[in-house]
Amino acid sequence: MVGAAVGLQFLQAGLVTQAFGAYLAMLADEQGWSKTALSGAAALQQMEVALLGPVLGWLIDRFGPKIFVRAGVVVFGIGLCLLSQVQSLPTFYGAFIVIALGSSLCGFFPLNVALIHWFERKRARALSAMSIGLAFGGIMVPLVASSLTTFGWRATALTSGLIMICVGLPLAFVIRNSPHEHGEVVDGIPEEKPVQGKTDDRAVDNTRDFTAAEALRTSAFWLISLGHGFALFIVHAVSVHAITHLKEHLGYTVAAAALVISLVTSCQILGVLLGWWIGDRYRKRVLAGLCMLAHSLGLLLLTYAVNWVMVVAFAVLHGTAWGLRGPFMQAIRADYFGRSSIGMILGLSFMIIVVGQVGGPIIPGIFADITGDYRLGFTILAVLAALGSGFFFFARKPKRPLA
Repeated sequence: MVGAAVGLQFLQAGLVTQAFGAYLAMLADEQGWSKTALSGAAALQQMEVALLGPVLGWLIDRFGPKIFVRAGVVVFGIGLCLLSQVQSLPTFYGAFIVIALGSSLCGFFPLNVALIHWFERKRARALSAMSIGLAFGGIMVPLVASSLTTFGWRATALTSGLIMICVGLPLAFVIRNSPHEHGEVVDGIPEEKPVQGKTDDRAVDNTRDFTAAEALRTSAFWLISLGHGFALFIVHAVSVHAITHLKEHLGYTVAAAALVISLVTSCQILGVLLGWWIGDRYRKRVLAGLCMLAHSLGLLLLTYAVNWVMVVAFAVLHGTAWGLRGPFMQAIRADYFGRSSIGMILGLSFMIIVVGQVGGPIIPGIFADITGDYRLGFTILAVLAALGSGFFFFARKPKRPLA
């Protein structure tokens, strides 16, 4: 299950999520579309994910994630094939709507729900392991950038779509809904049956998981969602605009800028491995708050870089913080609210975190078109991320409802 999720995350991240910045740089030069217009495609993709979130969450809780993951792989691949045929900005947006639908169905949301149902004791470790796929996807960015410059963006998009379907479908068929459907148990460790006549001194747990409605009434739900959304301001801004910033304002070539993103990826992997080690040992909300401060400082270093040392420092701080914090977002929610309604709870969270998913690409794009560079837009997002660290520091675990 974890291995298949790693593979699916790797494909999505490498072919689109982390490679979108390279597409943006090429399309801006070839088609002459503004940065705001191109950023709008990424924002539209995230808005669609947010709008689908509650519905998809309800469906996943009711029918399980496996059928949606399989359908999503096909839709995602078709969207990339459609991208290779676009001739205008509206058709470009249309292709990204299809890609967004596929990404929603087979992306980190249903994959996280699937793993949450299979793991509890080492949930953070399992989710961190899955994020290795997202991190390793960044290694493909130089390959995608090379393909874009050598074969063109149309051929690259078409080939990427075919790769997604041919490689992604076998991985999707590994995903299962829950261990109980297959005669297995959570964590693979059967619960100990009490020995007859022997009393159990441990306190009886008379609590239950939160329903989605109950979770909405806790401050923790809103604080975690807002913190997650503020983190995505920077994550999505970097994914969409970092290569263009490095190319247009710091004088890097597209290939050299893609190598910087690969360094971000390498540090992201380091952060994931760090999360694997410490995620189930320390308070995740405190670690997430510290990561937010690292995101903020890293973006400021990129924004005002005057030498390669500052660019490398950005990659180390942002990549490590991303890899460490990312898996905690779902692990914290599962720890706080339980598994029973986790799909719906995650889906409702998307309607809040979409602020960061949309604002991350759009805000820097607008200010870059107005001022001619990314400095003001990036600075605003860095300040927001620093302020957003407080959401995690105050997001204490709520008391479980009584059974």
